[in-house]
Amino acid sequence: MQDDSGRCKAHDGATVSLTDHAQRITRTGMRRSAVQPLVEPARGSVELRPWRPADAASLHAMLSHDEVLQREVGRGDASSVVGCAEVITRFLAASLPSLQHFAISAEGHAVGSVAVSHMEHRHDTGWVHYWLAVEARGHGLATRAVASAARWAFAERDLYRLELGHRVSNSASCRVAARAGFVMEGIERQKLRDDRERFDVETHARLVTDPSPRLRLLPLRW
Repeated sequence: MQDDSGRCKAHDGATVSLTDHAQRITRTGMRRSAVQPLVEPARGSVELRPWRPADAASLHAMLSHDEVLQREVGRGDASSVVGCAEVITRFLAASLPSLQHFAISAEGHAVGSVAVSHMEHRHDTGWVHYWLAVEARGHGLATRAVASAARWAFAERDLYRLELGHRVSNSASCRVAARAGFVMEGIERQKLRDDRERFDVETHARLVTDPSPRLRLLPLRW
């Protein structure tokens, strides 16, 4: 909508120049043309789906003997199946405009998680994080899950840039990021804290215009 000053009013009432308005339309068009509609591969035994309370026993089994994963999940009491059910209900199953968790499900059992958080549309960005049970590692599931979640965020949430980070010492997570199409951009010194220890984080990012990795994406079941 144009006013008498030759400027355009957005839907929220904000005033922008016609040039800015045209540039935004162009950027949006580029994003939509760069991301094809989601196409699910043939149905298999591994998929992404929302977390549900019935996954409590699987979550408890994953966390019981893995202190690293316990810190990764980091919310609520995961010391019992009942506690894990509450963690799922309160946190992992939450679906918000700025946050979406997905369970990585194999043969119907949750074996890990991938999430896109901090989604916002001033800059059209989001943050990806992921974890996988020890027994499910080594089969490329984390890589495929991250790439699939990125595809969903670009196509369904119209994001332009996704970021993720890992400890500089975590070479396995670095490989997941790189294989999922996330380019390493730099080191953020002492960014995060684990108890009293601070550690450096290697940051990766993927743009909607970046080449898609040659991976078989996981189907998404709602």
